Amino acid sequence: MTARAHSVGILVFDGMKMLDLSGPAEVFAEANRFGARYRLGVVSPDGAPVRSSIGLLVPAEADARSAGPPDTLVVVGGDALPGSPVDPRLIDAAKALAARAGRVASVCTGAFVLGAAGLLEGRRATTHWQHTTALARRCPSTRVEPDAIFVKDGATYTSAGVTAGIDLALALLEEDHGPDLARRVARSLVVYLQRAGGQSQFSASLRGPAPRTPVLRQVQDAVQADPAADHSLAALAARVRVSPRHLTRMFRAELDVTPVKYVELIRFDIAKALLDSGHNATEAAALSGFPSYESLRRAFARHLGLSPTRYRQRFATTVPDAGPRPDGG
Repeated sequence: MTARAHSVGILVFDGMKMLDLSGPAEVFAEANRFGARYRLGVVSPDGAPVRSSIGLLVPAEADARSAGPPDTLVVVGGDALPGSPVDPRLIDAAKALAARAGRVASVCTGAFVLGAAGLLEGRRATTHWQHTTALARRCPSTRVEPDAIFVKDGATYTSAGVTAGIDLALALLEEDHGPDLARRVARSLVVYLQRAGGQSQFSASLRGPAPRTPVLRQVQDAVQADPAADHSLAALAARVRVSPRHLTRMFRAELDVTPVKYVELIRFDIAKALLDSGHNATEAAALSGFPSYESLRRAFARHLGLSPTRYRQRFATTVPDAGPRPDGG
């Protein structure tokens, strides 16, 4: 007896990111070459074709109301979603499809559609690192995980930016058919089955918004001006003429972090920028204020799940790296 095909409905709309559609779709289509049975269908709110982010017209097979119940619903993202209210027609389409779906997933900013449809209430979720704060504001009952590549909460899945939709699709494939088939598809597509580190490795900064309080801005300016100087709690408090205890309270109240941790985050950002500009890891450690390469390596492991050397290899150039240099670069 032949197993029933697993239907994957992909909800699209004008301005959608093309890779949010094509990335996961290629994973499921490639799986079919190895014996899986996925049936892909593109759905728009009204059944009309939509214009993608790159200008290509994407035809839809059905509208959200008349489409068959998907075993898996995938909601793609779009650049306008974090900054604008979600179109009510798109919200209604997501609700209608999700009510009939076995599981619901979003790619990148598609999480804003799920959030607007009430599908993330009380759940854990993620989205592109640039927009996790906006998602948390828009969905206050949702626990947003900014570093996750993808998050599963029950039958609801959300993923980080753009290519993370491929990671999510591989995870769904592994749930359906096991790790062997998922591994074969990953190898065929020349992607990792599970990439090292979270999405923070791609972000521009870990510090978040600049502090509003003048005293805290003084601390930030002092560390950025001379990251290798003494920025212990006692030294910082003396510099801004408050007690160490009061300074700690101020940091916790506004930024929810200790002064020592904040100094590390600034130094970490500086080290990342130095690696990006071509410095080796030992130089980056010294110039950014870390006492040793080992302390920088531990910070990278905490924040990114990568060593400074691996980070530099991944982001410094598109030329394949010949291996670590003896100086720690």
